This record gives sequence, structure tokens and C-alpha cells, in this order.
Amino acid sequence: MGDKQPEKRTKWDGLDGGGSVSNQNYTPTYAKKTPRYSPKRKVRSFRDLEVYQQTMECALVVTGELVPILNKDKFPMVESVTNCCLGIPLLIAQAHGQRFSDFDKAVATLEGAMQGCNKMVVYLEEAQGLSPNADNSLLDDLMQRYMRVRGKMLRLERSWIKFRK
Repeated sequence: MGDKQPEKRTKWDGLDGGGSVSNQNYTPTYAKKTPRYSPKRKVRSFRDLEVYQQTMECALVVTGELVPILNKDKFPMVESVTNCCLGIPLLIAQAHGQRFSDFDKAVATLEGAMQGCNKMVVYLEEAQGLSPNADNSLLDDLMQRYMRVRGKMLRLERSWIKFRK
């Protein structure tokens, strides 16, 4: 009584756009191609800069996860690590603000942020060697992030110089 027969399935039922059920969201594969060039969002403030966002993210990871471990291990340069990682986003914001008033000073400030990235890599390598409880994969990831964002800062500086001319 009321036994329902199992619905018969065909080999076409699992395919996109196939089967007896119409799929309203079907998009043919030729229409799914991504554009070769997609412009980035406009930069309205320093907070829109990718280098600022990434260095801020790194600073939060360092201060939230790494610094407590380094404090526990009595790492001698915890304060230097904290000041350096928090100073990089600040330098990027300053450089962006100075860009139109004193361009040479803005470029010098951005270069200071790049030097801060280099310092952070050195501090992280020292922490890797001196701190037994620090996670090496976390330290390696942070070092790669800082080196990658340093390259992006260099390209940002070059684009500012190109825009200036």
C-alpha cells in the first residue's frame, strides 16, 4: 500500500544540463571562459592596497600566534619582531599619503617598508633556529608571504614612478 517504485535513472541524469529535468542554471561551456584581462578595483585609500592588506594579515598572525610561543620560549627579540611586523603596514599607509605631497619621501618610506619585510624574514629565520616550540611550517609560510609582498611593493613603487612621469 503506497509503496513507491524507485525512480529509474539513466546514464544521462548526472550530467550538466542533461536528463529529463530542465536545469535553469545551465551555462554552456563556451560561455564560461574567463576574460584574459580583468582590471583591479580602484584604490581609494591605503586600505585598498593589496600590500597593506597582506602585511596587516601577516602582522595579525605574528602577534596572535607566534609572539605567545616566542614569549614562552624566552626569545630575546620578541619586542623587535612585534614592532617590525606592526610597523610595515604603517609605513605603507604613510607612503600612500605622501605620494602626492612629497613623492621622493613617499618612495623612501615605501622602501623602508620593503626593508621591514627583509627584517621580518631575518627575525623569522632566527626564531626558527632559536625557538624549539615554534611551528616551522608557520614560519616558512610567513617568510614566503613577506618575500612575496616585498616583490609586490617593489612593483608598486615602479608603478608610482611610471605614473609620476
